[in-house]
Amino acid sequence: MPSSVCLRVFSQLSRDRTALAAAAPRGLLPALPASCFSTSAPRCANPAPKKKNMTAAPKRGARTLNVKKGGKGVAQDTSKRAAPGERKAMRKRIVLSNNNALEVRSLQDLDKPSALSERHEGQVRGIPEDVVDSLRAVEAFKPAQGWSLFRRPATLMRKQTMQLAQLLKDAETTDGEQRKTIRRVLVGERMSGKTTLLLQALAMAFLRDWVVINLPEAQDIVNAHTEYALLPDSHPVQYTQNTYTGNLLSQILKANERILDTMSVTTNPTLPLPLLPNATLKQLVQLGVSDTEASWPVFVALWQELTQPGRPPIMLAMDGLAHIMQDSEYLSAEAAPVHAHDLTLVRHFVDHLAGRKSLPNGGMVLAATSKSNAPASPALDFSVQVAEARQSRLENIPSWNRYKRVDERAMDVLKDVDVIKVGGLSKEEARAIIEYYAESGMLRAKVDEGFVTEKWSLAGMGNVGELERVTVRLRI
Repeated sequence: MPSSVCLRVFSQLSRDRTALAAAAPRGLLPALPASCFSTSAPRCANPAPKKKNMTAAPKRGARTLNVKKGGKGVAQDTSKRAAPGERKAMRKRIVLSNNNALEVRSLQDLDKPSALSERHEGQVRGIPEDVVDSLRAVEAFKPAQGWSLFRRPATLMRKQTMQLAQLLKDAETTDGEQRKTIRRVLVGERMSGKTTLLLQALAMAFLRDWVVINLPEAQDIVNAHTEYALLPDSHPVQYTQNTYTGNLLSQILKANERILDTMSVTTNPTLPLPLLPNATLKQLVQLGVSDTEASWPVFVALWQELTQPGRPPIMLAMDGLAHIMQDSEYLSAEAAPVHAHDLTLVRHFVDHLAGRKSLPNGGMVLAATSKSNAPASPALDFSVQVAEARQSRLENIPSWNRYKRVDERAMDVLKDVDVIKVGGLSKEEARAIIEYYAESGMLRAKVDEGFVTEKWSLAGMGNVGELERVTVRLRI
């Protein structure tokens, strides 16, 4: 059938249906053929109602996020922003006490007369409060250590601690007209207690009334996070770090205030600021703290005063030695990397570590390596191998492969430095520290020979960090 004929038929049917609907009673309308492809009804029908988003009410006590939208529908951030330096302060926060831990009644403190005594070996000894304040001032405590688990700071006097105590005795002993200058590097596996051993040396030095100067983290000196400037008239060229040096002087003042206040200035230092007549070393250091531009001349003047005859011994320490055995992150005027040994503070330390300069009144230059955060330093690794072979009196001392690249300046500093190998604890030392954990209430187990042997084995044959983990931190 033609399309025109179809349209006429459908039009006629529609008119007939309308007429019948008007004439016939409701309900008696006959059925008429309907179009099977009509789209009028779906188009004219009311749209389906939208389903409401029914969400359950929040549980009691639960927090919900209430985000208010701005003018253009963009969610506004209503959270409180951290203040400058707040995140770093939280990351470096040190907690040295736990009020929930039990107080160990049998714990004895170290004191000046017996600080270097051999009878402390294998025992846990407490650190006096004034020494704790001094150690905190020089940033000897580290956030990753377990000080926050116990009532107060205490430390295990292990075999290597007694070695350091004997070296401190030797430094205090007069050898003719001059005292000895001890130079050592602490090496060992990760979590073996090198940083804690460095802290023990600092604590014993404080107890023996030494002047302690500690560079807590070598990475902070060479990572280019503080400003630097060319040192005038320096040959070879050196660079100063006034802000870092000023902060170091502040630490020295807080930690050694009692000693510095008893010593007067005896030389005529050249300083950019006027110094009062008959000033003490405390007042000298305060000049560098108040004005960082004068921090390096003040540090030089302070060191000159500390090396005068009749002064106390000096403890010069650094943690993270590998960071200063390579180029630093600083750049010279020619956009070339500045070697770490060209920074004045690093140069001062490595000159004493290498033995180029000595401590006239005796003392110790102590450095610790790190396995957790340390760059690759082939010179340091090779020097440690040579030192261990030399101390063991081996006939075949390792030799460097000349076809490999090495930092000659680092090799020259470490060529004759002795090392102290920090290994695992003995079973007797492990039992002493485990019993201290139990008396502190941090370990709820019967401490017997079998328990000590089990934990000592799980800790990699006495690794002190792993031993703390499997006994105190690990909960099964």
